[in-house]
Amino acid sequence: MRVLVKSYGCSTNLADGAVLAGCLARAGYALAGSIADADAVVLNACAVKGPTEDRMIEIAKRVPLGKKLIVAGCLPLINFARLQREVRFDGVAGPAVGEGIVQVVGRVLSGEKVCVVNEGLGVNPGLFLPRVDVNSVVSVVPICYGCMGSCAYCCVVFARGRLRSYGVEEIVRRVEADVGRGFREVWLTAQDTACYGRDIGTDLVNLLRCVCRVDGDFKVRVGMMTPSLVLGMLDGLVDAFRDEKVFKFLHLPVQSGDDRVLKRMRRFYSAADFKMIVGKFMVSFPELTLATDVICGFPGESEEAFAGTLRLLEEVNVDVVNVSKFFARPRTRAAGMQKNFVAAGEVKLRSARAGALAKKLAFERNKRWVGWRGEVLIDEVGKVSDSWVGRNFAYKPVALKSKEPLLGKTVRVEIVDAFLTFLEGKLV
Repeated sequence: MRVLVKSYGCSTNLADGAVLAGCLARAGYALAGSIADADAVVLNACAVKGPTEDRMIEIAKRVPLGKKLIVAGCLPLINFARLQREVRFDGVAGPAVGEGIVQVVGRVLSGEKVCVVNEGLGVNPGLFLPRVDVNSVVSVVPICYGCMGSCAYCCVVFARGRLRSYGVEEIVRRVEADVGRGFREVWLTAQDTACYGRDIGTDLVNLLRCVCRVDGDFKVRVGMMTPSLVLGMLDGLVDAFRDEKVFKFLHLPVQSGDDRVLKRMRRFYSAADFKMIVGKFMVSFPELTLATDVICGFPGESEEAFAGTLRLLEEVNVDVVNVSKFFARPRTRAAGMQKNFVAAGEVKLRSARAGALAKKLAFERNKRWVGWRGEVLIDEVGKVSDSWVGRNFAYKPVALKSKEPLLGKTVRVEIVDAFLTFLEGKLV
């Protein structure tokens, strides 16, 4: 029987999908390349935002009636009622079910309707389960599941649960194994990497130092970190980032530049805290790539508060801004703030203004790299013929042309042009 596994959303969910496919392949299922070739479809779905959920529902609806459909991932735990109401499915499972997917698919293909949405919740899949990796250069390593947050707008906690960290030794063994298999780039990923280890008596600083001691030629990308949890380990984290194996890339979501809005969001830091963290990193790494997230139109956000967010983005030299409109998600605190909702039209306008500023800042930051020469690790095949995409030490995406097979190689380039989302390089 042929099974198609399609994954969407964050890097953790993509890593989960690689394990689902690996476990099914080990169990003897053939992995289909398209819905047309599949007997069953596993939709490993995200639902962090309203529009994402809408898209997942539409994708699920388009699965032909002759195919068995299993919906897995965060969606079933975030909005099972809608899924049940709008989608014809044969099975549902929660996120990170690991080898449990084999039993689910088997039962569905034998004619059962299966619902194991809560089974295994709070249990991490093994780090050494088989995987079908979509990229032979990049290894995505979950370091923990769940988080310590209570953000008013976030529904992911209902799907991923509370913090559950893998041990440092287990993660290091996984990195050693992947580097030994030829992976050159390691993504340490989680819902919030800054909370890593707080449940087992360690922290991200210790993990980074141990991972960087692994022998081999590879780079480490650290995933998103909540500012409030960075504060208590800031000096150690900056020091850990000095290792040449660590990309000088910081994903630090601020969400708002207004302290009153941050308090309503239940984000336990101030705009000044965010600026202080960025400042510490920038002093040590002037060419750091800084990514952040903002939510436009959170309940109670005034025009003045929104203006404060725009000012903050301009002040801190942001490279990447992920702009989101506020959408009330099921069962969240923010969903109960209806009397303070910002009008939908105003939310749209604020999002457009923030998006325009984000593009301006990104282009200005990218132009600074023109003329730079240095090493780039090629980690993607480009979208056009004979093109490749790689990352420099600051995790800046660099596109270049070459007829030579460059995937997985480190090459020396000169940046010759800058665009909104990438740099253009030539081999030197």
